[in-house]
Amino acid sequence: MDMVMTGRRWVAKQLRKAGLDEDTAQWESRILVEKAMGFTKNQYLPTTTTMTQEQQDTLIQLTSRRCDGEPLQYLCGEWEFFGISFSVGEGVLIPRQDTETLVEAVLRLRRGQNSTALLDLCSGSGCIPIAIAKHLPAVQGDCVELSADAFGYLRQNLERYDVPITPWQSDVFTPPETLFQRRYDVITCNPPYLTAANMQNLQREVQFEPAMALDGGTDGLAFYRRLIPQWKTCLKVGGWLVTEVGQGQAAQVAAIMKQADLRQCHTETDLCGVERVVLGQLA
Repeated sequence: MDMVMTGRRWVAKQLRKAGLDEDTAQWESRILVEKAMGFTKNQYLPTTTTMTQEQQDTLIQLTSRRCDGEPLQYLCGEWEFFGISFSVGEGVLIPRQDTETLVEAVLRLRRGQNSTALLDLCSGSGCIPIAIAKHLPAVQGDCVELSADAFGYLRQNLERYDVPITPWQSDVFTPPETLFQRRYDVITCNPPYLTAANMQNLQREVQFEPAMALDGGTDGLAFYRRLIPQWKTCLKVGGWLVTEVGQGQAAQVAAIMKQADLRQCHTETDLCGVERVVLGQLA
């Protein structure tokens, strides 16, 4: 498989054997060949290009890992979210298109404002605060992440895009006291929200992602019950708490917000029509 096209055909065949459908296998084969050859998505990859032995060996290793279920995003070392490339790898939650719904909701809330004080909880790779900061003027604030592995990617991505948001490695339930003294226009969060049943039936690729970023307790709502009443006190009057939720959880999370005396509670749907984001305002 010394030629690019030959390599792609071989990779696609292996991926199909591993259970991927034809379209996915073809798409991923291109990405893995580009990765093995050091090309980026913005570069044209001629199908007649010859691969070196080192590139072929790298491609074989990448393909083997993918066939074993390792996420494509981890193999690539980065993934795009809201038009921005984020460094990702083992130990950090992979940015997903569903979460773009949350970013879009915040952009609508803050459209026309001169500045935004932002706090992001359970920040992971930092995709939410960075995407917001890249699309709104004068965003400043903080983000909190407990995992040491994820925190490394968070700092790396913040530095990469020179975003004026301070990362804190801390449990969101026992953060530094100084954070509770600050007030924010928007608090965002994509917390763990999978149920115990979900955790027992994870897709093979998802099993590679950190359980602490996925496991939301028996009914998936454990984080919301604690986060919402605890952190709503850090909102400015008129500020918004905006959180991602799992399928079928929106009404319950909205009820938790109302119990915490947040107002104007409503939901936003993702591209699949799922109520994916719940918002509540401090009156």
